Amino acid sequence: MFRPTRFPPSLRQLTVARTSRGVASVTPKLPEYPHGNLPSSQSPITSTMHFFNSVMDSGKQIPTYRIIDGAGQPIEGAEVPELDRDFARNMYENMAQLPIIDDVLYNLQRQGRISFYITAYGEEAAVIGSAAALAPDDEVLAQYREAGVLLYRGFGIESLINQCYGTSLDSCTKGKQMPVHYSSKELHFHTISSPLATQIPQAAGVGFALKRDPSRRGKNCAVTYFGDGAASEGDFHAGMLLASTIPSPTLFIARNNGFAISTPSTEQYYGDGIAARGAGYGVHTIRVDGNDVLAVYSAVKEARRRCIEEGRAVLVETMTYRVGHHSTSDDSFAYRPRKEVEERKRLDNPLVRFRLFLELRGWWSKEEDDALKARIKADVHAAYKKAEALPRPPLSEMFTDVYGGEQPWNLRAQEKELKGLVRKYGRSWEPWKAELKKFKGEGKEWFD
Repeated sequence: MFRPTRFPPSLRQLTVARTSRGVASVTPKLPEYPHGNLPSSQSPITSTMHFFNSVMDSGKQIPTYRIIDGAGQPIEGAEVPELDRDFARNMYENMAQLPIIDDVLYNLQRQGRISFYITAYGEEAAVIGSAAALAPDDEVLAQYREAGVLLYRGFGIESLINQCYGTSLDSCTKGKQMPVHYSSKELHFHTISSPLATQIPQAAGVGFALKRDPSRRGKNCAVTYFGDGAASEGDFHAGMLLASTIPSPTLFIARNNGFAISTPSTEQYYGDGIAARGAGYGVHTIRVDGNDVLAVYSAVKEARRRCIEEGRAVLVETMTYRVGHHSTSDDSFAYRPRKEVEERKRLDNPLVRFRLFLELRGWWSKEEDDALKARIKADVHAAYKKAEALPRPPLSEMFTDVYGGEQPWNLRAQEKELKGLVRKYGRSWEPWKAELKKFKGEGKEWFD
């Protein structure tokens, strides 16, 4: 028989005195629910110990959404999005120009004519499919393989190449940034930064600003692109946490291309990709075949709708493969076999897949394909030859537009120092005279 413990009077008085100010002083009562409940949670109570490591039932992996197979045919049960002939052709033409531009600029870097370049080989569907699903005034904060978004919005090949060359017609950064760091205020494309993942929390802030703007609330969203490697940075979690707990219409698009430079995705995380993290932040999440432009288009279009209508974050993981090297500073065959890359190009080419889809509907032909590629190649060659003949921006613009507002003291000091050196050596020392000729105006504005 159970018997309650009897404390000596002095100890009993001491216990009452210590608990009179705390929770223990509350008169106990039967719980409203048979097993009790938890604060700030609807989690059911169970007497069975249960560990889990998957967001899907029975430990299954998150499925990947696909519409067309490698032969361009809709898979069983797939719903092909409504799109007319011109819209579909425009998507393909934008996809087709990316590898041609990449071929030319990559070779130009190898010839020493530009300093750096990054390609988007293999990721054309992920970039263009998402670009087609966005509104032209949605704010885009990209990583560095999303030049296709700018081109889709009408940026133009010449503008792209002028940025890579840093010419006087570089409207992005006026020659101040390294190649591939594009931007366009008019096209709502924020300047690309070199540090990895910095754009992710910035996008959450932009999304919150859109939500606070009466003229854009319920109309636009912020969109941020990043790779699987960037998703391993703390900035990814900061951005997701901000956009989910202080809800904002921020669309997170992860390009899971299998590598963070030389580190394969299998060594970056043990969980089920990037999509598994969305559930942890309580946001709508989908994984999509990044080599299927129609699946990407449909998924991002629906993700954008949810993002704007609910004013909350949405995560889209596009599963693709980085066919090219990480950048011109990388040799990917040092950490992956060449045969693997060639097989991926042959077996799952996003351009071939979509072209076959168009041909099956009579919307495209081989003759049109040959003519398109010849025209794009001619445009790219004409653009880079024109860029090579252009001077750099005026020397005085080196210090302008670096910061908003008043120029800080350190830039004023650097500008003063350079002016003095130009005046001292610019007219008398041949190396300086030759260098000044590369700038528009040849630095003459500083001689006066």
